[in-house]
Amino acid sequence: MDGIHDMGGMGGFGPMVRDEAIFHAPWERQAFGLASGVQIVGNTDEFRHSIERLDPGFYLTADYFGRWLGALEIRLTERGLLDSDDVDARAGTGARPTAIAPVGLPTESPDGGPHRTLERPARFAVGDTVRARDIRPVGHTRLPRYVRGHRGVITHAYPPFVFPDTHAHGEGDDPQYVYAVRFDAADLWGEGTHTVSVDLFEPYLEAS
Repeated sequence: MDGIHDMGGMGGFGPMVRDEAIFHAPWERQAFGLASGVQIVGNTDEFRHSIERLDPGFYLTADYFGRWLGALEIRLTERGLLDSDDVDARAGTGARPTAIAPVGLPTESPDGGPHRTLERPARFAVGDTVRARDIRPVGHTRLPRYVRGHRGVITHAYPPFVFPDTHAHGEGDDPQYVYAVRFDAADLWGEGTHTVSVDLFEPYLEAS
């Protein structure tokens, strides 16, 4: 889906802060731990799609881990593990939940990670010129807007991965080949002499 989360190529957000601290407050560490634990129960693509569905105003004003907490609330509410009214009632009260004994979680994804196998051959190869499809998906996608409709050259071919566009919606793995595609910055934005490399799934591409 298209939204404010797809910021590639946008300007006006101020300079990048290099070597910035990962966590700025204790609650950010807790948010990281909570979200990481829930991702083991579900999957990363579901979590990313929850971030995409945050209110645009909240997305722009929240910090990084604030978005994680917002996405976590969406996921747990949809799974029936949280009640949004209860969350709203407790927000800002300072109430802390009763401590419980920690529960061990698996350290690896139960589905074995993102790599898969395919019997069919890859459609493209290194050196092929391709065009990123100009699509407007209503669900999750990893195809950024700034490359859609533009031509690039494949510089690397990867083995098949779980396809995020289906995985985020409980529609199966649907494994797809992945390619590193090099685009000219001048073609993307009308200026610049550098290149941009983007890893793209095969269904995002067409021969050019």
